[in-house]
Amino acid sequence: MNIKKSAKKSQRKADLEAVDGNQQHDRSSELFPVVGIGASAGGVEAFGELLRHLPIDTGMAFVMILHMLPAQESWLSLILGRSTQMPVNDVTDGMPVAPNQVYVIPPNVSMTIASGALNLTPRGTGRGMFMSVDTFLLSLAEERGNKAIGVILSGGDGDGSRGLKAIKAAGGITFAQCEDSAKVSSMPNTAVATGQVDFILTPEKIAEKIAEISPHPYIADRLATKSIADESPIASKGAIVTIYSLLKMATGVDFTDYKQTTLLRRIQRRMLLYKLERIEDYAKYLQKTPIEVTALYHDVFIHVTSFFRDPKSFEALSSKVFPEIVKGKSPKTPIRIWIAGCSTGFGLLPKYLDLPMI
Repeated sequence: MNIKKSAKKSQRKADLEAVDGNQQHDRSSELFPVVGIGASAGGVEAFGELLRHLPIDTGMAFVMILHMLPAQESWLSLILGRSTQMPVNDVTDGMPVAPNQVYVIPPNVSMTIASGALNLTPRGTGRGMFMSVDTFLLSLAEERGNKAIGVILSGGDGDGSRGLKAIKAAGGITFAQCEDSAKVSSMPNTAVATGQVDFILTPEKIAEKIAEISPHPYIADRLATKSIADESPIASKGAIVTIYSLLKMATGVDFTDYKQTTLLRRIQRRMLLYKLERIEDYAKYLQKTPIEVTALYHDVFIHVTSFFRDPKSFEALSSKVFPEIVKGKSPKTPIRIWIAGCSTGFGLLPKYLDLPMI
């Protein structure tokens, strides 16, 4: 019996070994897509409409985050269960996600996803707005990367916008409900205003588009760049050279030495949007569609870090903000500068502003 267990354990270990030259395990090979769907006022109806038009075999998990009062008893899983044949689960702490199932956030908690499981923590008691959709989508972007899909439906605030930006930056796909179909449009409209939404549709059309993209190699394959790597090396190289040339002509940026894996994933993300599976076809599309060249360029650069590549921002800090801070202070008076967007709080700002580190 022990021998059998040992053999099974060895087989599991072998299955988890990487296929690349370094024998490093690529965690993306384990991941299936997870769709985070956020809503507030009018969201129950939008959830139901979306689920009614979703096939039950997309290979994705669907996580519903609805704004609810802390003491509110939730019947959401029962209500949504009438709209789909997929299992609809009330989330408990540590619940693992599985494909072709629906998960519903309970009241009065914050929910995140990590290592394939949904984690619950008590809702904070602060006076600020409780951004439950952002909280989940931000964790989803980190957990699933290009296999993260974010959807913002009807609601009356701006929750979810930061989460969609993070998903887009991670290479995922983003949706928002169109204004005409939303019972309350502030939430999806705020998301659209970020410029990071790929598709603006009714819940029915969102469901159809999710079903349409589910078998695409970028979403379904174990490796995000598999379909490109499987093409003829000579043909692929020619298409990539063409894409580099178009980008350089349009933007002045030479991507020849850019990290190949990252660039190929961004290219394949754009291919998914146009239902293209061959990189040669995408290169031809770029040649015919100059606006898509610009869109690819913006997709390659991660928008959440754009502040650090904006000289005007640092010029404004140098010429306007910091002179006010040090006005009337002696050279020996200490000041402290904390950078919220950096893990250490210091980062590159002192370098750009020619300030000493403290």
